[in-house]
Amino acid sequence: MFKAATHEEWIEARKALLGKEKALTKASDELSALRRQLPHVKVEKTYTFEGPNGTVTLPDLFEGRKQLIVYHFMFSPTSSTGCVGCSFFADNLPSHLEHLHSRNTTLVLVSRAPYSVIEPFKKRMGWTIPWYSSFDSDFNYDFHATNDPAIAPMLSNWESAES
Repeated sequence: MFKAATHEEWIEARKALLGKEKALTKASDELSALRRQLPHVKVEKTYTFEGPNGTVTLPDLFEGRKQLIVYHFMFSPTSSTGCVGCSFFADNLPSHLEHLHSRNTTLVLVSRAPYSVIEPFKKRMGWTIPWYSSFDSDFNYDFHATNDPAIAPMLSNWESAES
């Protein structure tokens, strides 16, 4: 239950909480700075994906931009629908990605299901975000992003070596 208080008691408690919130923000900023200092991993393997226009490579996914965000959308080769949580994420993505594009960033979804299975699901859901299949590829396994319960899915962010 909650404790009733006077306005002055609430102000005092709120100020104490604000101090903790500021400390948390500072710690989060420090953690983010450390994350940005992590070394980059050079991707030397050639990965191919299937999309609406056929076969493309990992560099093609950048669409000429400096940075690529790949969301590993869990959708197994044996399913007809994608992960419920990943679907919720996709439902809440903007259909207009110009804010990312203006920051030289491309966002794509990648799944292990064949593109022939992804495409009707994408259409049914009304999504327009670029989505590619890594079916018959080591991509998801190499980056520990599969439906295999022993490997946790992740959001990956790469930067082009050309920049």
